[in-house]
Amino acid sequence: MSTQNSSSFTETRMMLSDPTALGVFGLSLTTFVASSAKMGWTSGSSFIIPWAICLGSAAQIWAASVDFKKNNYFGAIVLGAYGLFWAAVAIHWAITLGWFGPVGESADPRQFAFACFAYLFFSLFVMVAAFEANKAFAAILVLINVLLFSLGMASLGIAKEVFNPLAAWSEFLISMIGFYAAGAIFLNNYFGRVVLPLGAPLGLIHKGPAK
Repeated sequence: MSTQNSSSFTETRMMLSDPTALGVFGLSLTTFVASSAKMGWTSGSSFIIPWAICLGSAAQIWAASVDFKKNNYFGAIVLGAYGLFWAAVAIHWAITLGWFGPVGESADPRQFAFACFAYLFFSLFVMVAAFEANKAFAAILVLINVLLFSLGMASLGIAKEVFNPLAAWSEFLISMIGFYAAGAIFLNNYFGRVVLPLGAPLGLIHKGPAK
């Protein structure tokens, strides 16, 4: 006589909303406030730091954590990477302002340039993927690459009269396109249809197995 044990399992799935609008809004707001200083509309960086930490960093990193759970590869990696970037920038500003004590002569601000170039290398690959996401994201990534290159060159003291304005305008345009993208994603998800278009992918690279 044999006895068969049967076990029943109940699978519970957590439904998570799309966090992309929040992450893109965090990027947009931070670049908008930061560009105001580069444009000369405001001065100093003390009051940019809270926005960089809360919106530029925390909002994007939280959105990335949700995208990891949703298996949204693009959003998880990109929002997470740029969220960490703004956390580092905020700390960099705080150190420069002496929040953690005197900086001393050993500090070399040119190291920020190499951080920008490192992010530029990564962002070039992200830009390729953004071309196959939508045109709004593609435009943002092109401008991010311009911004990173300009910040790096200006931090090295190379042609500041060229790269400082270029950094200011590229950062401002990132915020403007980002505000539109965040609003479009929010409305499109809320109404369940395309209310504001983001632009079709360029279709240059086929996604999936090679044909």
